[in-house]
Amino acid sequence: MKYLIRILSLWACAGLPLGAHARLNVVATTADLGALAEAVGGDRVGVLTLAKPTEDPHFVDAKPSSITKLNRADVLLEGGAELELGWLSPLLEGARNPRIAAGLPGRISGAAGLTLLEVPATLDRSKGDLHATGNPHYLNDPVNARIVAQHIADVFSQLDPKSADKYRANFERFAQRLDTKLPEWQQTLAPFRGQHVVSYHNTWPYFAKRFGLNIDLFLEPKPGIPPTPAHLAEVIGKIKADGVRVIILEPYQNRKTADTVAADTGAVVLEFSQYPGGVKGTEGGYLELMDYTVNALAKALSQPRVPTRSAAPQERNSRE
Repeated sequence: MKYLIRILSLWACAGLPLGAHARLNVVATTADLGALAEAVGGDRVGVLTLAKPTEDPHFVDAKPSSITKLNRADVLLEGGAELELGWLSPLLEGARNPRIAAGLPGRISGAAGLTLLEVPATLDRSKGDLHATGNPHYLNDPVNARIVAQHIADVFSQLDPKSADKYRANFERFAQRLDTKLPEWQQTLAPFRGQHVVSYHNTWPYFAKRFGLNIDLFLEPKPGIPPTPAHLAEVIGKIKADGVRVIILEPYQNRKTADTVAADTGAVVLEFSQYPGGVKGTEGGYLELMDYTVNALAKALSQPRVPTRSAAPQERNSRE
């Protein structure tokens, strides 16, 4: 793979002009960051993303097209907080683009300046895939999205000062819309404050904190570790004991596992995505994604639990 990346980087660098562009070429690692860049940049930027909205952002394939995108970029917008730890560095090595080197204005970390949750006191790999600087899924909190969008506007203005007024106006427009929507979202979820929701992976702590939910029971026994029968049996017991109604599942996670737990407990499986375009109805952008997420969750939490499948112990044992 390293040899392939080296060859592709030489090809990408050959004949590609690195001079000034009519628009800023922005590469975002994930679709939520890309949506914020589009909201702030408007027609003054061209935005490409590396990870599909339906794939796990921790594990993204190194593709030749990604090297080309990074080679041409004026700005790299990454999540940081070790979100892209396993796959971004080889692509950057292949792209050989000094404009997006670490420490330069063209390299934006969304996590910069944010207060991250779940910073581990010690790094113990026996506890699963922990992130040394905290949980990297911070854009599930709209307040954090506002901060990141402001950061993007500041950097775009620095790199393209002739368009600075436009970037700032675009940010203000986005921020005003977000500030209007946030109380609506909070009101929609207010009746469910304190309720428990199950998630496959620990993706939603920022969302849970912002809206007063408890998303603290996971189908994974530890972050990044596949579910085991013993752990799922424990989860099923807790779901029944707490009357949990909803299991959150993302597009790249195992639907069969979630459906099995739902059938045993009467909970409903709700497909969510962190990223615009990850599920149908979220293609418009960040605000549209949050609208879908809040309203879909409120609807699911308001429904009565579905009947569990009824099977005698002997029948279950025979299937096992």
